[in-house]
Amino acid sequence: MDAPTAAIDHTTTTEGRHDSTVSEIGLLLYPGAQTAAVHGLTDLFSVANRMVAEHGDAARRLRVSHWATGATGESLERIYDSQPGMDGHPVAVVIPPSLGDTPSPAALQLSAAWVREQHSHGAIIGSVCMGAFVLAQTGLLDQRPATTHWNSAKAFAALYPQIRLDTDKPIIDDGDLITTAGLMAWAELGMRLVERLLGPGIATRTARYLLIEHRDNSECAGNFAPILGHGDAAILKVQHWLQSSGALEVSVNAMADKAGLEERTFLRRFRAATGLRPTEYCQHLRVGKAREMLEFTNGTVDHIAWTVGYQDPGAFRSTFKKITGFSPSDYRGRYGVRAT
Repeated sequence: MDAPTAAIDHTTTTEGRHDSTVSEIGLLLYPGAQTAAVHGLTDLFSVANRMVAEHGDAARRLRVSHWATGATGESLERIYDSQPGMDGHPVAVVIPPSLGDTPSPAALQLSAAWVREQHSHGAIIGSVCMGAFVLAQTGLLDQRPATTHWNSAKAFAALYPQIRLDTDKPIIDDGDLITTAGLMAWAELGMRLVERLLGPGIATRTARYLLIEHRDNSECAGNFAPILGHGDAAILKVQHWLQSSGALEVSVNAMADKAGLEERTFLRRFRAATGLRPTEYCQHLRVGKAREMLEFTNGTVDHIAWTVGYQDPGAFRSTFKKITGFSPSDYRGRYGVRAT
């Protein structure tokens, strides 16, 4: 299987600056957002940049921006930028936790609209604790799994019954949307983004420098991190659809129809954008969901295979080992939280 190609950077700048080695992470200061988490994440990403300079490719780095309501009250603006002078969209957005009361949907409308826009450009969206309320307000989580702080679960479920809430899981990484439950989970979310954008080696060094816990999966193929910033809107639409549906019982013809493309054109553009054939991409999505179930649940391997779309458990086991390097049972024994 061919290795995924690098994401196509579609950043444009009004000042003529364009740097495909810079990945912007936007931190959202919505009403009630915990500023300690915002500043902590800013420092974490700064340390990651330092690790890159000392141990990796010094040209690659993270750009950190803070976004808050502008003077007119009608839009969000960058109020802090670690790499000023460049335009474009964040490749990832973090919605920090809140120490306040349950936010009202009305108070979140502007922030939610901005988050939805960034997602439409291919940004990964991550929420911490009560930040899930902002993400839920976008509608992006509808019919998808999510977690939040247990103390907010009842209010969350009442406001957003269409979301599959599971507060027993500390983190749910659903590819383009990542939700975490703990108030201090911003560090784990930050590390996960460092791993995706700068690689597992830099993530490990960053965690070691900061003396924070980060699971080292270096012996196992990394969690599937779909390329979303390629700039092909038709393919991105299909990727979001596959993510939300779990890639269950989908055909290439159905994907091409979703993209509004002739099948041959779709196949060419999908591989150019994602680095994978559609069938390979769906396999990675299913195995990614299976890995999460193996880590956080006690379901049998056969049941997990069926849940993620495999009627033949033998085929599931074969695909799982091909992608991760482990059998499902060995993976659970090594990484399952109930086995450690």
